[in-house]
Amino acid sequence: MKELKQQLEVFGTVEVNRALSTLTTLRLGGIAAYVVYPQSLVSLEGLVRFLKEEHVPFKVLGNGSNLLCSDNPFDGVIIRLKHLDDFYILEHTVTAQAGCSIIALSYSMMEHGLSGLEFASGIPGTVGGATYMNGGAYRSDMSHIIEEVLVLKDGEMVWMSNAECGYSYRTSIFQQHPDWVILATKMHLTPCNREEIKELMDSRRERRMSSQPLNMPCAGSFFRNPEGEFAWRLIDGIGYRGKKIGGAMVSEKHPNFLVNTGSAKASELWQLASEIQQLVKETYGIELKTEVEKFNW
Repeated sequence: MKELKQQLEVFGTVEVNRALSTLTTLRLGGIAAYVVYPQSLVSLEGLVRFLKEEHVPFKVLGNGSNLLCSDNPFDGVIIRLKHLDDFYILEHTVTAQAGCSIIALSYSMMEHGLSGLEFASGIPGTVGGATYMNGGAYRSDMSHIIEEVLVLKDGEMVWMSNAECGYSYRTSIFQQHPDWVILATKMHLTPCNREEIKELMDSRRERRMSSQPLNMPCAGSFFRNPEGEFAWRLIDGIGYRGKKIGGAMVSEKHPNFLVNTGSAKASELWQLASEIQQLVKETYGIELKTEVEKFNW
């Protein structure tokens, strides 16, 4: 273990035996053997190459806001892009590194009078995570503004066009290739009055505060909305608003939010999610798909 830690320290800061529950917004997950924080794209590329050559399992993690980690230990490396958070604006485009907070970026674009990222002003993730998931809200998502994505793919850094990313509702080609690493995203925005952008973002923040259980650990919307329907309405329809299994609970405030009341295990939350899927299928004939990604199960 000591030897691997020393090897990993070549590429960045290393933490040993870090609880994944401290790295995810659900506050769930077992112990990760290593967490590495690369300092640059060069060190990130070297780290990924090293891990693949040594056959060490790894996972790139942003803010952990859309992730349900199992209670099991992860005998591998978590790569966090915390330090890769730079961005630049060129005319009406912004290019941001994957570790950049999508909320912070949306507010910065507001200050620059650039519209298009307002929908992301309440998504507690990173640019990389939002690009990976095609994150969205208020009938908009990343696919509407992305021009290109810089990806570490098969040992090379390549720019992929929007069309090559295979975007659809909460889906991208990156979910089919976990060995690819998103490095940066170029987004096209539209000039707009700064005050208009601010008013829209403020109104949406008030709406979120009143309708979502933001005072409890959660992962945002847990299930994807089926076509022509809302997941929360289906969950309400089976009588699961407020339903609890152990420390996991369906939010009283918004049924599509599964929350950790403080003592939940990942297994309890997944049992709750599975029951919802089964009952919705039996009652409505609809298969609810998760928006949240499972890891290390």
